[in-house]
Amino acid sequence: MLNRFARAFFTRLFSPVAAALLRAGVSPDAVTLVGTLGVCVGALVFFPRGHLMIGTLVVTAFVFSDAVDGIMARQAGRSSPWGAFLDSVLDRVGDAAVFGGLVLWFAGPQDDPVGTSVALACLVLGSVVPYVRARAEGLGMRADVGIAERADRLVVALVTTGWTGILWPPTVLVVVLALLAAASLYTVVQRVLLVRQQSLTQVR
Repeated sequence: MLNRFARAFFTRLFSPVAAALLRAGVSPDAVTLVGTLGVCVGALVFFPRGHLMIGTLVVTAFVFSDAVDGIMARQAGRSSPWGAFLDSVLDRVGDAAVFGGLVLWFAGPQDDPVGTSVALACLVLGSVVPYVRARAEGLGMRADVGIAERADRLVVALVTTGWTGILWPPTVLVVVLALLAAASLYTVVQRVLLVRQQSLTQVR
């Protein structure tokens, strides 16, 4: 949902930044790599130590590179299957780092088995959701349904994590992560059933 409504806004916002980076000789791939590295550092260095707000701010700052690299590629006329592939792969790495950092925090300083479990569920299902779609599209079918896209899950998780770092009790984060895990599982089931329906139609 956020992808559809925010794309035009962020394109206008970051177009000058993208143009400046291109003039400086920076490639879209370099922005993608640096952005992912920043997300990983923010999540895996700060979250496990309990610095949730600092980690959230660092992650959020680098997450915007996901918009900038695409704008740069379009402005430079360099949109390519390679760029799309690299962006997709590194999105998975960044998402895993965010939820992996929360797993380490819940398992370490918090010593919270429930929180650890739901954060781990978000990490695993967050990788399964896009895999199901990619595998379906590789077979010539579609699997683009779902109640929570990547951007939705990431924004909700980061906002809740940040506020947990300064105001909210950890229980709020546990509940939100449990809901995100449930939404991800529901999306996986939706996509699997859609692919099955298409597969049966093709057989007939």
